[in-house]
Amino acid sequence: MEVNRREIYRYMGYGSAGPDERVRELTESCLLELMEAASPRSCSRRFPLRIWPDGTLDFSCFTVKSGQLQKNLEGCEEAVLFAATLGTGVDFLLRRCSHVSMSRAVVLQAASSALLEAYCNQENERLKEEARARGFYLRPRFSPGYGDFPLEAQKGLFRALQAEKQIGVTLTDRLLMAPSKSVTAVIGAGRTDAHCEMEGCEACGKADCPYRRG
Repeated sequence: MEVNRREIYRYMGYGSAGPDERVRELTESCLLELMEAASPRSCSRRFPLRIWPDGTLDFSCFTVKSGQLQKNLEGCEEAVLFAATLGTGVDFLLRRCSHVSMSRAVVLQAASSALLEAYCNQENERLKEEARARGFYLRPRFSPGYGDFPLEAQKGLFRALQAEKQIGVTLTDRLLMAPSKSVTAVIGAGRTDAHCEMEGCEACGKADCPYRRG
């Protein structure tokens, strides 16, 4: 799995100039260690989608209101609920490094976020191919916490996916996921190709985020 180095540097707060050679070497070292610790897993399920006149998004397993998610799902007949994780080994590595070397811990945090995104993109491609075989086209991933899609929706996603049983991810009372390098998302599926490839930052309205892609 190829990890975009520019994404790692973006998570670390570097601009277009990028880091110096020392940081680049540290990044490569951290990536090797991270790859050994990671055990990525994902799960997904398809559900029929209905959008009610009041804007309620009905996935049959739970309902939610989100104007931005509704826009993302316009023209879709189904929704793919998705969850992925890098596993507990990455959390253990991050905790251990935070007590040994803060500089290495910072790089590992950034690298693990980029690795999770790369893994999700890989799984997304697989889901796209499966959808195309059924005559469907997928929309971009949209996760709870993006824009006005509330974090409370995590509860419905976790119930529908049985994420703890399927991939070992749990949800805390504060709606945080464990292992920490985990993600959930809704992916719309429609009969027409929207030619839309935006991901994450492009779908989120938080323009002042310091980690936003330009």
